[in-house]
Amino acid sequence: MREELRNKLTGGGGASKKGGSDLPDPSSFAIADGETEAGPGEDYAAEFEQQQQVQMMREQDENLDEVFQTVGNLRRQADDMGRELEEQREMLEVVDDLADRVGGRLQTGVEKLKYVMRRNEDRLSSCCIAVLITVLIILLVLLLIL
Repeated sequence: MREELRNKLTGGGGASKKGGSDLPDPSSFAIADGETEAGPGEDYAAEFEQQQQVQMMREQDENLDEVFQTVGNLRRQADDMGRELEEQREMLEVVDDLADRVGGRLQTGVEKLKYVMRRNEDRLSSCCIAVLITVLIILLVLLLIL
């Protein structure tokens, strides 16, 4: 057992060589000077990147279409609200004109009532005074006779 452990640590022995031969040589991954990284794997990465960008652009287009529809809906709602407000403004103008007419008629009616009341107050008070004077004269005549 100690021997096997030593062989594994020092890199010697038949069992460790078999396990070590499965791994690729690290120098095979090195890029030589003057070479570019463009190779068969690089074409795949570029194609994948392009597909990702196309997919993102499609998603953005879909999102923009949804935003466009939402803005269109908001515009239609705003137009409807504007028409409704215009109709209500016209109705309020009609109601205001009618209220002014009714107010004028009420004012005229109140003035007429005040006039009638003043006229009636003068006549009633004059009649009352006349009746009181007549009663006083009758009482004086009765006092003098009796």
